[in-house]
Amino acid sequence: MAEALDVRTGRHCLFALHVHLVFVTKLRHKVFTDRHLARLEEIMRAVCGDFETELVEFNGEGEHVHLLVNFPPKVAVSKLVNSLKGVSSRRMRQEFPDLVPHYYQANRLWSASYFAGSVGGAPLSMLHQYIEQQNQPG
Repeated sequence: MAEALDVRTGRHCLFALHVHLVFVTKLRHKVFTDRHLARLEEIMRAVCGDFETELVEFNGEGEHVHLLVNFPPKVAVSKLVNSLKGVSSRRMRQEFPDLVPHYYQANRLWSASYFAGSVGGAPLSMLHQYIEQQNQPG
């Protein structure tokens, strides 16, 4: 049943946590081609593995990428994001000399900001109603 609901287990918990992440390039420069995006996905998948998270979905365009990540409660999203952006920036600079001019112009690959949104499960209105309807001890 846990597999059908995408519920994972930890030592003392059951969880189904997903986050939608969006990273944009510094100054929104359009720097990525299909081969860059393919390598970014490989790098980010490896980083997620190091954090015991799962990169469920990845895609992007010339100036941004979207990630859907399944993560355990012990992982801080901000730490995962810092590692994803830092490792990918370093590796892309090493592996793709064609990106180096962009780095010199902006001094980094990614913008300092990012989007993180929780996803999955019941809509908030349903959760609110469910909790509101719980029986209180009399």
